Amino acid sequence: QVQLVESGGGLVQAGGSLRLSCAASGRTFITYAMGWFRQAPGKEREFVAGISRSGGSANYADSVKGRFTISRDNGKNTVYLQMNSLKPEDTAVYYCALNSNQAVVAGARVDYWGQGTKVTVSS
Repeated sequence: QVQLVESGGGLVQAGGSLRLSCAASGRTFITYAMGWFRQAPGKEREFVAGISRSGGSANYADSVKGRFTISRDNGKNTVYLQMNSLKPEDTAVYYCALNSNQAVVAGARVDYWGQGTKVTVSS
């Protein structure tokens, strides 16, 4: 049983930065692969970034490579998404994701979702 709570969303101008956080609670004494997806109004949910259990490897959607960085602090059961050089196209609700026995990658089915945090990038 896992609960995920995102925070850090908000309104930012194009070119600005935000850092999202996702805190896991519940049965979290074992770390799992985690990541982020996003969903813009009227569009389907899409993969953004994923990170391994140890934090030793990460993967990103092509649209955010070089701009976003995913990291985790296993002592705090928290994963982060540092978003730099934000574009209006990044506007979406961002969802934290956790998989118990597989990587968080593009196309993956997710075991647990957070409630989402909204990011709005103005032009």
